[in-house]
Amino acid sequence: VLLGKSANFFENEFRKARVNKNRYYLVARDLSYTEYVKIKDFPLFNLGTYKGGIIVEQETVRKRPIGKIAERTIGYERRNSDGSSNGKGIEWAYRKYLNGKDGKILKQKISKGQWKPIRDVNEVDPQDGYDVVSTIDVFIQDIAHHALLKQLEDYQADHGCVVVMETNTGQIKAISNLGKAEDGSYYETTNYAVAEAHEPGSTYKLVDLMSLLEDKKIDTSAVFDTYGGIITYSGKSVRDSHRGGYGKISLARGFELSSNTVMVQAVYNNYKNNPSQFVNHINSYGLNKCLGLSIKGEGIPYVPQPSDKNWSNLSLPWMAFGYGVSITPLQTLTFYNAVANNGEMVKPQFVSEIKEWNRTIKKFDKEVINPKICSHETILKLKAVLLNVVKKGTASKLYSKDFSMAGKTGTAAVNYAKDGGAEKYYASSFVGYFPAENPKYSCIVVVHKPSTVHNNYYGADVAGPVFKKIAQKIFTDTPSTNEIKNINKKIQKQENDYDAYFVKSQKQQISIVPDVKGMSGMDAVALFGNLGVKVKIIGIGKVKKQSIQPGENLSKNTIITLELS
Repeated sequence: VLLGKSANFFENEFRKARVNKNRYYLVARDLSYTEYVKIKDFPLFNLGTYKGGIIVEQETVRKRPIGKIAERTIGYERRNSDGSSNGKGIEWAYRKYLNGKDGKILKQKISKGQWKPIRDVNEVDPQDGYDVVSTIDVFIQDIAHHALLKQLEDYQADHGCVVVMETNTGQIKAISNLGKAEDGSYYETTNYAVAEAHEPGSTYKLVDLMSLLEDKKIDTSAVFDTYGGIITYSGKSVRDSHRGGYGKISLARGFELSSNTVMVQAVYNNYKNNPSQFVNHINSYGLNKCLGLSIKGEGIPYVPQPSDKNWSNLSLPWMAFGYGVSITPLQTLTFYNAVANNGEMVKPQFVSEIKEWNRTIKKFDKEVINPKICSHETILKLKAVLLNVVKKGTASKLYSKDFSMAGKTGTAAVNYAKDGGAEKYYASSFVGYFPAENPKYSCIVVVHKPSTVHNNYYGADVAGPVFKKIAQKIFTDTPSTNEIKNINKKIQKQENDYDAYFVKSQKQQISIVPDVKGMSGMDAVALFGNLGVKVKIIGIGKVKKQSIQPGENLSKNTIITLELS
């Protein structure tokens, strides 16, 4: 049946081929791997190549069920001239599981260039590679990819990335890295989220607040003067994006409005005599070292140390608003995710398990980097200000009373070399988590070099809407995985209604119209349907009136109208 012919047909064909001294006979072509496995178990074929005579030509075809989406993270083979691979994704990282093992057989060369096996026992069957199960959720991946793509196109940006992480486990549910091609289209290119380390800008201010609160240097209610939006350190100006500053505001409000002057003053005034205390906090958060991902090519973060020869009077104040430091988007997300996860920092995870068909070979459990990044008291204060950033701060355009989010905007000026000189562009970002009260996912969006034609390149305007779209669509478009407890618990009212329906349906005769007044419309339709009677419904709810009175005779061609209340 599998090959479309009977067993007798093939037996006759084989015998005929043998009589005609036909050495080869084509049994089937273009089989799927599943079909091939089934055929291998057939009598004769299961004896192998030399006892049974089966010869198989296998063709490996690469399939991408979701197209180019997440292609760079999943990985692809790009061979160099020396045969080495540039693969940096999941495929390369887990190639020892995917590759399998080659088969071997010892043969002897005979006449006419032919080779024959010495004996069957020398054959070693090839071993299939295992299946690598990624953590990526195709629904969330699709949402993230298209939300980022649309924003890159709208702002004619150079490139961008987005990552969605499951808060508790660190599993990466979506990761998209899109760069601009020469024709203006966007495609999966460099894994920016993993590899691109750069100055983050204002998203780094969460480090300031966490350190200040942990050292009890200051509270969120402390008031600062923004000095018209400009303060100077060693002849260099620190400016607020809001021209004229914000007057006198609290530290919490300064964070919510992303005031550079407030955050720099808070850090500089409290750590200028001991900058190592502040930098040691950054180091303890793990922001000075790589995450140690399974995927190769992770960008190396940079945090200047007071002991470095290039440390200057500007190092401390510049670090306070995200300059002079370097970090990748995924490293930033891991830090914010720790706040969402009540202080527990978990390592980003791209693979959940290794399987052989339905059997799990290896399972990758959650890996905790830091069980408590800071005190619970500090976590509660940080969550409050991150929520207010969206409610009444720089990201207030994203606020919705129907859906809670928390996070931080960022806009960094990125310097780059061009034609022997130096130029700069803006990198807009938003990082946070949702729902704010009980975070399930954290997410970061970074868009590089958005168009500045309309002076609209800030994180809240460029990256923020992508975050919001992803957050909202995850909870409206993706299948629910909520566990329903007590699903078998009986509800007495439902039991009584069913018993009444069952008794009535058992007593009815095909020729007598039942009384269905007071019965739910659904039950009444089912009852008449079992009697072979057609029903017309008017309204919704319970039956208040039926066109044929109870007890009257009816036939299968009768149509009864039920009015519901």
